[in-house]
Amino acid sequence: MNRADIQSAPLYEMLMKHASKESVSFHVPGHKQRTMYMGNEESSLGAGCWLNIDVTELSDTDDLHDPTGAIAEAQELAAQCFGAEETRFLVGGSTAGNLAMILGICEPGEILLVQRNVHKSIIHGLALAGARCVFLAPEADERSGIPVAPSVETVTHALERYPTARALILCSPNYYGMTADLPRLVDAAHARKVPVLVDEAHGAHFGLHPDIPGSALQAGADVVVQSTHKMLASLTMSAMLHIQGELAPRPEIRQALRMVQSSSPSYPLLASLDLARREVQTQGPALFEQALSAAHLIREALTDLPLAALNVQDPLKLSIREATGRMTGFELQAKLEERGCLAEMADINYTVLALGSGTRIADAAVCIDALSDIARELKEAIDIKAADASSPNRDQTNATLREPSAKRSPVGSTRLSDPVVIRRRTSSTTAIPLREAAGHICGEWIIPYPPGIPLLYPGEPVSAVVVEELRRLAAAGARFQGATDETLSTIQVLTRGDD
Repeated sequence: MNRADIQSAPLYEMLMKHASKESVSFHVPGHKQRTMYMGNEESSLGAGCWLNIDVTELSDTDDLHDPTGAIAEAQELAAQCFGAEETRFLVGGSTAGNLAMILGICEPGEILLVQRNVHKSIIHGLALAGARCVFLAPEADERSGIPVAPSVETVTHALERYPTARALILCSPNYYGMTADLPRLVDAAHARKVPVLVDEAHGAHFGLHPDIPGSALQAGADVVVQSTHKMLASLTMSAMLHIQGELAPRPEIRQALRMVQSSSPSYPLLASLDLARREVQTQGPALFEQALSAAHLIREALTDLPLAALNVQDPLKLSIREATGRMTGFELQAKLEERGCLAEMADINYTVLALGSGTRIADAAVCIDALSDIARELKEAIDIKAADASSPNRDQTNATLREPSAKRSPVGSTRLSDPVVIRRRTSSTTAIPLREAAGHICGEWIIPYPPGIPLLYPGEPVSAVVVEELRRLAAAGARFQGATDETLSTIQVLTRGDD
């Protein structure tokens, strides 16, 4: 790397350049880079850097790790708002909450029942806790093949087979807006006095409008972590952990939070959680009306285009695919970005738009114009190819990449895994071609990001199904966290002596 000009501030300059584009946000955070908070006293905060309230623990500012003043009062108001008995503010995102609830619920070696397609922060928490985890395979959505959540039958079988399990860990909703059958899953666990921990990072808005699904707390879950910033109006990295009932060990979870959260928490982040909560309580369901209308308008427009959106439970998530098989989700995402619409994520099949409390009806018009323009461009390309019989059949390549994945779901082959301990380090690995990896033991983390769900973790057997999935993702241009080889031509596996 060349020595930089010491007068430059490349990260800040990049962000200012990005902001100057004035693109329309269909990604998190939920405030959509708009001043959301009501009242003149916050107008300057929403537009600025909040430097005047970037303070530390003082005589009048309270202490996140031992709150007795304003922070305690703000957390009590949040618990009332979201229907918890106790709420704790998080300044390390849902990651901090997920780590804390796992570290607080079990000792090393104890059994946890865990939905396999969870965010990497859950898997990392399992590794830090030294838990013996039994992974539960999710069911695949019949229309898309996307893994959703374990069935009640799978969870019941796991509870019967492992009666000493300390907790059941679930994720709902997923990145696409699909939800688990939480009331029945919670009932199954509670019948055996097993607490349910839910990563509800994408569902902070759940239960706050009659057209939006109920929350995990309303379903009876014991510990729920929400990324308030994703769909509501707090600042990025701010989140909440909610607790209710008698099954979760509250003192231990509080102590775990002290371990994983900074001893110098950001007061602007804490304040944004308080303001986002106030906005929810003062505006009520009206807070989401524009976003819901925008989502409805986009869905209606899709009916006249060669595009389709998944029918999911969360109306503020639009997972759009090009219906003819000529364009991957990654390509659709890129074309939207060229037209000033920034999507939340993409996979081989879908481009995911995340609307939030800051979304406005005008945003829908920009998105519809962009999608219509993409559709026109696609039609022109189809017409040209139809007139040129000798052109390469790239459509067939994309159709192969986009084949529905229900038959080859990499986390759906075995209902229950044997108890495993997630390795935090591996002593000896070697690189081999990915195509030859089936039958070996993975020696590194392979995490498509987004959505951040590990397809492989160190110590996990590599199946032929996973190899094929990884090859398809790499060919389509997916990005991977944790992989030593960014191209994924090779993969690190454990040497035989370290299996």
